Amino acid sequence: MRTSIATVSLSGTLTEKLTAAAGAGFDGVEIFENDLLASPLAPEDIRSRAEDLGLGIDLYQPLRDIEAVPAEQFGRNLRRAEHKFRLMRQLGADTVLVCSSVSPLAVDDDALAAEQLHRLAAVAEQYGIRIAYEALAWGRHVHTYHHAWRIVEAAGHPALGTCLDSFHILARGSDPRGIEAIPGDKIFFLQLADAPLMAMDVLQWSRHHRCFPGQGGFDLTTFLGHVLRAGYPGPLSLEVFNDVFREAEAAETAIDAQRSLRMLQESAGAASLPAPVAPTGVAFAELATPDAEPVAAVLRALGFDRRAAHRTKPVSLWQQADARLLVNTAGSARREQALSLTAVGLESPSPAEAAQRAEALLAPVLPRRRAPEDAPLDAVAAPDGTEVFFCATDRPEQPSWTDDFTPQPRPEPQPQSPPSLQDPHPAAGGVRGIDHVALTQPWHQFDEAALFHRSVLGLDPQESIDVADPYGLWRSRAFRTADGSVRIALAVGPASADDSVRSQHLALATDDIVTAARRFLAAGGRLLPVPDNYYDDLAARFDLPPGDIDTYRELGILYDRDTDGEFRHCWTETIGRVFFELVQRDGGYRGYGAPNAPVRLAAQHAARHGR
Repeated sequence: MRTSIATVSLSGTLTEKLTAAAGAGFDGVEIFENDLLASPLAPEDIRSRAEDLGLGIDLYQPLRDIEAVPAEQFGRNLRRAEHKFRLMRQLGADTVLVCSSVSPLAVDDDALAAEQLHRLAAVAEQYGIRIAYEALAWGRHVHTYHHAWRIVEAAGHPALGTCLDSFHILARGSDPRGIEAIPGDKIFFLQLADAPLMAMDVLQWSRHHRCFPGQGGFDLTTFLGHVLRAGYPGPLSLEVFNDVFREAEAAETAIDAQRSLRMLQESAGAASLPAPVAPTGVAFAELATPDAEPVAAVLRALGFDRRAAHRTKPVSLWQQADARLLVNTAGSARREQALSLTAVGLESPSPAEAAQRAEALLAPVLPRRRAPEDAPLDAVAAPDGTEVFFCATDRPEQPSWTDDFTPQPRPEPQPQSPPSLQDPHPAAGGVRGIDHVALTQPWHQFDEAALFHRSVLGLDPQESIDVADPYGLWRSRAFRTADGSVRIALAVGPASADDSVRSQHLALATDDIVTAARRFLAAGGRLLPVPDNYYDDLAARFDLPPGDIDTYRELGILYDRDTDGEFRHCWTETIGRVFFELVQRDGGYRGYGAPNAPVRLAAQHAARHGR
């Protein structure tokens, strides 16, 4: 289907907005009046610019406070509208959005509203213009799509139809099934927006918190299904008012918008994309640093061995059971000069098909410098720049990324073991795999990253959580496969947060966190200190054996419990931008210890500032 986006959804000048929309593959735009008024270009020049970019101007908006007003006022409204119609002819736009009135002059008289809209449509028809009448959720008398359609139907003019806006309909809790009773050719335009579910004034909700489909809580798949079954033939258009989008880079926002529409069309059966390929595990995580020794010391203390070295690149493979970490010392080629988590390898049943879907959803494909003998590796960039590889590990039917590495001799006390990358059984208290990866996002890319992990990577979203920080508030949302084999947690923090808490981290799974923590400390590692007050409160919240609480206090282990299981975890001190978390999950615990996050954040602040 044809796709469109309202210029109000993007930042920048009108010319910049048009360029961004075209670059993201949109077919058309809605021109928001304020964008045109602020542009130095004449309407004819805007039309030419859009045509040069391959964009149609699908809608001009809005005309406000037109209908159900006294005769004298309606006369003035008609003169105002005729000016807009002449301007639209210059723009090459043939449909104008008329919002239901919020004027204090408007009266509750459907017959009068219908009569005046009929007269407006008759004038518009002379200019080749159609009127799309929309019920604002906060309209003075008309605020539901049912009501707006009744007035359009009563007006009975061929140049008058209705505009359906998912926000105005779903924010009021209206049942969208009634849309199917509207003739498709009388639905002149469709505007789509998602939003987080919030209890607030609907006008403020609309003006500041709309988002792209798949980023909020509305069921847009079902909504769009009703519109398509009604026979709507027009474009799918995004009209999103969002404070973050107004400040973010327009090209990136437009790509995110187009991705959301492709995902929505797929879910509604209106478009076909390469089939989703859900990952089956974390193959590796890559750490970049100009100096490997500080992180190598921590990895040795955690029980990792340096198993292999890349044949042609300064990259070492550290492994313990199924946990594989790459340490890349090509510092000049990395984004960060301090230790940072720059890439994640996801185990995929079909890496090539996973990459095809990612590309279809506009994920930037990363070029890879590789020698002829290197294993093929498909990679895309996440919104925050993290590289995501789709790969296979030691599977005979697929090239294995581990073939690019030369095994190194195993350290003592295992001199009899031949060099190998296989180690399926961790020692007691050892790390057995990567439990989850946690990535801190730029403040303006959190919703974009959420959609990326859901649509491109095929992960299921969990509930968004707010976490208190001593200097602000963090927002966190985790994504996972159904079986928990892949978990990625995204977080965005306050602008004042320093690098110690703007860190990324790797959570390493163990079946015995007490033994793992003791071994780490005995090997010279340092765990993040936890205040005694936490353990005094822990004893009051949970009925735990006193001996367990004493042990947790000694080692800095924190505890949480839900209806499905238990969770124990502790953290290393931060190196550069990365710290490690030891995690023990028992039962079916699905969370990440969120109640303990404020304690961790405060402890990291204290460690950062030497308190």
